[in-house]
Amino acid sequence: MDCYTANWNPLGDSAFYRKYELYSMDWDLKEELRDCLVAAAPYGGPIALLRNPWRKEKAASVRPVLDIYSASGIPLASLLWKSGPVVSLGWSAEEELLCVQEDGAVLVYGLHGDFRRHFSMGNEVLQNRVLDARIFHTEFGSGVAILTGAHRFTLSANVGDLKLRRMPEVPGLQSAPSCWTALCQDRVAHILLAVGPDLYLLDHAACSAVTPPGLAPGVSSFLQMAVSFTYRHLALFTDTGYIWMGTASLKEKLCEFNCNIRAPPKQMVWCSRPRSKERAVVVAWERRLMVVGDASESIQFVLDEDSYLVPELDGVRIFSRSTHEFLHEVPAASEEIFKIASMAPGALLLEAQKEYEKESQKADEYLREIQELGQLTQAVQQCIEAAGHEHQPDMQKSLLRAASFGKCFLDRFPPDSFVHMCQDLRVLNAVRDYHIGIPLTYSQYKQLTIQVLLDRLVLRRLYPLAIQICEYLRLPEVQGVSRILAHWACYKVQQKDVSDEDVARAINQKLGDTPGVSYSDIAARAYGCGRTELAIKLLEYEPRSGEQVPLLLKMKRSKLALSKAIESGDTDLVFTVLLHLKNELNRGDFFMTLRNQPMALSLYRQFCKHQELETLKDLYNQDDNHQELGSFHIRASYAAEERIEGRVAALQTAADAFYKAKNEFAAKATEDQMRLLRLQRRLEDELGGQFLDLSLHDTVTTLILGGHNKRAEQLARDFRIPDKRLWWLKLTALADLEDWEELEKFSKSKKSPIGYLPFVEICMKQHNKYEAKKYASRVGPEQKVKALLLVGDVAQAADVAIEHRNEAELSLVLSHCTGATDGATADKIQRARAQAQKK
Repeated sequence: MDCYTANWNPLGDSAFYRKYELYSMDWDLKEELRDCLVAAAPYGGPIALLRNPWRKEKAASVRPVLDIYSASGIPLASLLWKSGPVVSLGWSAEEELLCVQEDGAVLVYGLHGDFRRHFSMGNEVLQNRVLDARIFHTEFGSGVAILTGAHRFTLSANVGDLKLRRMPEVPGLQSAPSCWTALCQDRVAHILLAVGPDLYLLDHAACSAVTPPGLAPGVSSFLQMAVSFTYRHLALFTDTGYIWMGTASLKEKLCEFNCNIRAPPKQMVWCSRPRSKERAVVVAWERRLMVVGDASESIQFVLDEDSYLVPELDGVRIFSRSTHEFLHEVPAASEEIFKIASMAPGALLLEAQKEYEKESQKADEYLREIQELGQLTQAVQQCIEAAGHEHQPDMQKSLLRAASFGKCFLDRFPPDSFVHMCQDLRVLNAVRDYHIGIPLTYSQYKQLTIQVLLDRLVLRRLYPLAIQICEYLRLPEVQGVSRILAHWACYKVQQKDVSDEDVARAINQKLGDTPGVSYSDIAARAYGCGRTELAIKLLEYEPRSGEQVPLLLKMKRSKLALSKAIESGDTDLVFTVLLHLKNELNRGDFFMTLRNQPMALSLYRQFCKHQELETLKDLYNQDDNHQELGSFHIRASYAAEERIEGRVAALQTAADAFYKAKNEFAAKATEDQMRLLRLQRRLEDELGGQFLDLSLHDTVTTLILGGHNKRAEQLARDFRIPDKRLWWLKLTALADLEDWEELEKFSKSKKSPIGYLPFVEICMKQHNKYEAKKYASRVGPEQKVKALLLVGDVAQAADVAIEHRNEAELSLVLSHCTGATDGATADKIQRARAQAQKK
């Protein structure tokens, strides 16, 4: 173990720092890093180099080249820069490269050099040019801060939702500040800058002078400043060679270190580990790297080559032309296990496992020592935790074997932490591979989450690896394999050297009916790439018509969209397409399209009935649909026309249409309605009252109620109302008037075609038994019993029923007999029944 700790360097008495190699870089750099604009993304992200950034000693005709590499130095993209001079490069949280130009324009490129978009930092920046820029990260997204030639600051806290803020002016600032940085405090972005011995904090409202507490005297200038990865701590490098470290709010001092070097450093970054109390800053000069913290001495490394520092969540990445290394504080679990002469439970367990493999009895001695102290569970947990922080797979396996060995002697140790660590390390080792080039640490991986890691693999087009990870971790298909396959398909449609049919077939064979995959999204990407036919072929595989139709409309394939909408049976979808077609086509073409789609035509007619009546009439005319046209004019005569003349004219048009449709019944009925309307108008003029819009029956009834019997009879003759119906109408009207004398005269005017039972029923309905009895005696034999029962003469009804010897009538009378008053009648009926049965 002492050999294993050979690269450990103590910083004070409480912390060790180690630096190990991530990759041996094979990139073919033609220039030194100092001659390039450099940007490296955190979380093991890619590296961007812009060579020859408009240096005066270079020929003006030589165009700069933008190169993008993985963290292991594998080229991802290279493009000739054809835009304006670039001041600064930086990566967003989504691994998009932001290139800030001198004119204030920010160009955004993808990981593979594909241009995404651009935006401007405002007219003031354009007029005054950009002196310097910073790309920073907040909880809202990635931000850009600009220092203009007028020595004013402009920033946007989120380039995804661009809102520019012009920061307040710094009093008396005549030249560029010696150093400055962007801070994020209380969800708000600030600018901290140094002007000589003074520090100023700019927020959206004011410029405030601030003083670091406990700063060593004699400072005349701040040469460099660095904010920690989490924006909680700040480091200041002064011209006296002192490094002040404290909180980013400048309210508390953590420590101060005199490095005895007054030359300004090339870079200064924080090197801290989450949940660690140790705070350290890494400072780099041309050939020297220094780690300083709350200790009287520092750790120093010699840099053989020009190097670049990348701050990370739990350390610092350092890359040069030949190597890529990681410097970090040794985690507590690793320190406990591996430090010299350690008697920690994890250290003893690791030794016990090694002795067990050697078949030595010392294994038992170590185990007994741990168990006697009751620390076996702690030992297993220490080994599991330390395995996560190791970079070399051999050491990971050794620690996990020790943890597995210790678990065998525990009754109830939950296996989840061990299993999850094995899974996480397998994933981490896969993405750390040289050909993948994402050197994530365990802490970074947990902070990033597996979903973001999968997104980054997809962004690098490493689809097979991403799918293998999903299957290994057994992620739900919608979150894992399906999502990755959808991204793969979106990338596949961009391959323009393959035919549309081959691409569509390949995508369908790979995706099939995979849940969570939307063919419409893939088709939309194909359409965005200018491959309309491919998009249509892909939409054939989309089972949801609601997703097919909007894209087909967007692609101006409206007729195909209409067919798909009709096939779906979704009327709302059909209406959507119809309204789109109506606005897109001229009237004639629209109607012709509808004629070829009967269902669509029917639905559009329903729509027009409620919204566009004139369009409905045009549809009927074009189709020579005289039957519906006649019905349309009848409805229009009642809905639109108020004058009698207009209504009659509309009805005449309807009658003509019915004749053309060879519907003589409808035509005759319409003509009768016209006659009735004219007659009702004449009746209103002569008699007063309300007759218009009454039915024929109601008109006759109204005349009778008004005492105009002759007019009612004449109207019945004119419209050939049958006698039975006329008698019913007159009977009902006279009974409503309670004109019993006139009703009696009417009943004697001639033989009733409806019989006299209705007279009895109507009189009883008006509660007039006296009048009802008059007509009961005139009722025919077949209805006599019913009439007598209606007027309440049960005894006489019984006599008639016995006389008729009708069993049904006898039962009817018997059901009307009550025990108290009609007992004799009931006995009489029973005797008649018995006598009839004897015969």
